[in-house]
Amino acid sequence: MILVMLGTQKNDFSRLLKEIENCIDDGTIKEEVIVQAGSTKYHTEKMQLFDLIGSEELDKKKEEAHFIITHGGVGSIVGSLKLGKKVIAVPRLKKYKEHVNDHQKQIVGNFDKKGYIKGVENISNLREAIQNIDSFIPKKFESNTQSVIKIVENYIDNN
Repeated sequence: MILVMLGTQKNDFSRLLKEIENCIDDGTIKEEVIVQAGSTKYHTEKMQLFDLIGSEELDKKKEEAHFIITHGGVGSIVGSLKLGKKVIAVPRLKKYKEHVNDHQKQIVGNFDKKGYIKGVENISNLREAIQNIDSFIPKKFESNTQSVIKIVENYIDNN
């Protein structure tokens, strides 16, 4: 099973689902596809879509997934990496009115450059990313949350 997460933004991200459906149609994707679609309204018989999935159920689906395709939200990317999942991330782009700016492009680019994920800025490269996901060996992600907490605590204690 492939899990697709579009986040909770109010803007539509049908562009990604159309390309995933193309990959189902041409046989690139042969597995079941489950989509946490958020506010994206997309009609298809080829994927199982949910507006939102509760956090426990979403975590269960993440665990079961062969790999995850997600928008460029930090929470979706990091949460998947912490579970040791292979991630393909596609940023929502301002020019398609999918987000208010292109910060997801930067997020995806940084995670990709560091070797944690396969970033796909140009949607026409999604097929290739899916075809190569099994041979992709991501760099192990290590959260630095505790370091950030210590910096904040030290700042508060000393100011």
